[in-house]
Amino acid sequence: MRAMLLDAPGRALRPAEIPRPIPGAGQLLLRVRACGVCRTDLHVVDGELPDAAFPLVLGHEIVGTVVAAGPGASRHRPGDRVGVPWLAWTCGECRYCRGGQENLCAHARFTGYHVPGGYADFTVADERFCFPLPDDFDDAAAAPLLCAGLIGWRALAAAGDAQRLGLYGFGAAAHIVAQMARHQGRRVFAFTKPGDAAGQAFARELGAEWAGGSDAPPPEELDAAIIFAPVGSLIPAALRAVARGGTVVCAGIHMSEIPAMPYSILWGERVVRSVANLTRRDGEEFLRIAPDAGVRSAVERFPLSAANEALARLRAGTLRGAAVLVPEPEAA
Repeated sequence: MRAMLLDAPGRALRPAEIPRPIPGAGQLLLRVRACGVCRTDLHVVDGELPDAAFPLVLGHEIVGTVVAAGPGASRHRPGDRVGVPWLAWTCGECRYCRGGQENLCAHARFTGYHVPGGYADFTVADERFCFPLPDDFDDAAAAPLLCAGLIGWRALAAAGDAQRLGLYGFGAAAHIVAQMARHQGRRVFAFTKPGDAAGQAFARELGAEWAGGSDAPPPEELDAAIIFAPVGSLIPAALRAVARGGTVVCAGIHMSEIPAMPYSILWGERVVRSVANLTRRDGEEFLRIAPDAGVRSAVERFPLSAANEALARLRAGTLRGAAVLVPEPEAA
């Protein structure tokens, strides 16, 4: 099969012909129909996440059709359409797994990082971590839901019942979260790179009542802020923007260094917290609610062979919504 391989950090992905995987016990063989391009993929490419399994097939927002099932796999049938998220496997035995926090499992394995992902014609996945997908979304539109949507949903829950919600970094995740927040009756304030008029207009199209640069204060105090951009200096900026008792949620898996900041901007029972990975319950909840909330993914489609271009566009911040790779039609 065809795949785009990352041989080592800092390298461009290269096209390769590699053996089609064989599903093991409890696994599904999937024909990839679409795979989203996530900022976490950039962190792997840049070597900011350790212990990746090189050479590696990236991609953890996978929409695929079941081709075959390995021994013991019975939850899905050939022809079913399923989604594969970042969380690929957990031990099921540690205190986190037993306590409903499988997202914190120290032994967890992740798609497109520890195990091969979806930048390929085919992939395999543990069927327990595959989600049935609502028919409301076509393949490309469904792909960003599997990470941008799921992590955004978990971050939104971490923001509590905040009515005045700030979103820092208006990319794939924020454009979905904004729609969910508006559906819940929250007020959305969007922060983009300074001078990004197109991004600010996009945020207003999706229901933000105010949009401005991340260097600007919002027109009123926020109850909570979610930071999607991997920029440590946004934490003190967001703390200054939230009211006393407010929460700042860091939704990325990696962030640049957080600068020194005065205690006064944290004081007043403000909270800074992170969101790590996802649970299967997050996926089930979000994928059930998203169609009723009227969520629509804005996507730019790229052929699989253009994965490097899609990553470059993501790095440059020139995407409107999310990038999605679609294997070329001649895939075997």
